[in-house]
Amino acid sequence: MAFARKHPGWTDEHEQLRRTVRGFVERELEPNINAWEEAGEFPRALYTKAAELGLLGLGFPEAYGGTPVDAFAQLLITEELARAGSGGVLASLMSHGIGLPPIIALGSDALKQRIAPAVIAGEQISALAITEPSGGSDVARLRTTARREGDHYIVDGSKTFITSGMRADWITTAVRTGGPGMQGISLLAIPGDAPGLTRTKLDKMGWWSSDTATLYFDGCEVPAANLIGPEHGGFMGIMVNFNGERMMLAALALGLARVCYDEALAWARERETFGKPLVRHQVIRHKLVDMATSIRAVECVLDDLAWRIDRGEVPIPEVCMAKNLATACVELCAKEAVQILGGAGFIRGVKSERIYRETKVLSIGGGAEEIMKELAARQLGYLN
Repeated sequence: MAFARKHPGWTDEHEQLRRTVRGFVERELEPNINAWEEAGEFPRALYTKAAELGLLGLGFPEAYGGTPVDAFAQLLITEELARAGSGGVLASLMSHGIGLPPIIALGSDALKQRIAPAVIAGEQISALAITEPSGGSDVARLRTTARREGDHYIVDGSKTFITSGMRADWITTAVRTGGPGMQGISLLAIPGDAPGLTRTKLDKMGWWSSDTATLYFDGCEVPAANLIGPEHGGFMGIMVNFNGERMMLAALALGLARVCYDEALAWARERETFGKPLVRHQVIRHKLVDMATSIRAVECVLDDLAWRIDRGEVPIPEVCMAKNLATACVELCAKEAVQILGGAGFIRGVKSERIYRETKVLSIGGGAEEIMKELAARQLGYLN
């Protein structure tokens, strides 16, 4: 980009981390992305490589092999991994970023010790399972049930659109253990080899290299010791986890928008039409400025939110608005990049082509655009 981030929250330590993550992307991801996308998956060994560099542990307690970092570092990690131009690889590689936090925040000491170190070491994979075939954002009405029988829960129901759903060794799963509404919801850590669990792979418009699945629980037996937090107390854990997920999705959208901008700018400087480079045509320059303007706005909003989160705030409406702003930004940048690239933008293997197919999952996953607006409206007191 032509401008640097100037927020006081960014430090020299962040810049060192940026160089480390960027080196990993250039060395391990970018040379392989196209092959992994065509294959529909990436090697499981990538988790180990990321763990050896310390990437999987960033943001988690030292007691489990992690390294605590601030909100700026968490933005940085996602934005830099997005430089590879594949949201799918990032989503599956970092699925523990939404699957593990409820366990760390609410789980028993024994459960945390059993799950977290192996996941952070890249030896096991963690996923989060909230969405069901009957709905996603309306968590209070989920239908998957878990009834207590002795020292086990028996789980029945299904989950869908689950990132890392096929390969996950641990699935943090929202279940109904009580009556209707939010008060009847609990969280269970379900092992990937639990009796009664089956999985089906889903083929998608984008995120081809991401492992995405529908999960079926048919009398699935889960030890009662795998309850995450108190019984019937899972709803708030899910809601708090959503804030982190939405910040991650916004950062991913920002990173991918930058990729589109950079690819379009490089092409506009190289490609000639009517005897001059594309960038010499005013209409192309203005497209690029529109892209840069949108990117810069998202950077400012996310930097402000990171600053506030690091100071203990929980800015729910602003996080919702930031996610929508960022996903609108990547939709604009992907569309205009493909337009500037012309025929080249329609060819597989071009980053902007891949990102163009991925934009919609960002405005749907983690809370659809419409849900984000309604949640922000309610948090801002419009109905009071």
